[in-house]
Amino acid sequence: MTQLSEPPATGARRVTYEEFLCGDFPAHSEWVDGEVVPMVGVSGLHNEMGAFLIELLRGFLQATNIGRLRYEPFQMKPAPDQPGRSPDLMVILNEHLHRLHDLYLEGAADVVVEIVSPGTEAVDRGTKFYEYEAGGVPEYWLIDPHRETAEFFVRDDAGHYRPTTLEGTVFRSTVLPGFWLRTEWLWQRPATAGLLGGDASA
Repeated sequence: MTQLSEPPATGARRVTYEEFLCGDFPAHSEWVDGEVVPMVGVSGLHNEMGAFLIELLRGFLQATNIGRLRYEPFQMKPAPDQPGRSPDLMVILNEHLHRLHDLYLEGAADVVVEIVSPGTEAVDRGTKFYEYEAGGVPEYWLIDPHRETAEFFVRDDAGHYRPTTLEGTVFRSTVLPGFWLRTEWLWQRPATAGLLGGDASA
């Protein structure tokens, strides 16, 4: 899910992030400037894409034991002065698991994935893109199942996102050692068993 593109209504009751995490608020919401912002519903394609990526990444992480997977509505607060976001998926490597709390991740995930639905593109490509960049998320995936486009960004030494160059249709993660995928898998969504065990050049 993605935050509503419209700003929260002015005059709404302001809460601290701790109150938001522990309070009786809708699960599918984010914390922005002290206000609780509902999330828009997702399309069927969005839902199917999320399920496929969860299965794919979970299988990879179980095989390699290099990190943990979390997904919406689990919270991430990249920096103290940033909103509390709920990415569609995120991976936290083992060296950063000390920042992983029961209700949220304190700091940037190592990989964040947002799945674009109609009406959310401006937030995913705009607001969240720059927040994740400034917050220090090393790798950001933007997957649009409706347009069948996949973009992968890596944060450079200057702190700016640069698009990753694919090897034909093969994406290789710079953050998850050994992880690769063919972008056509995203639209075909084959059974994930054994997908990552083959030769990417085949």
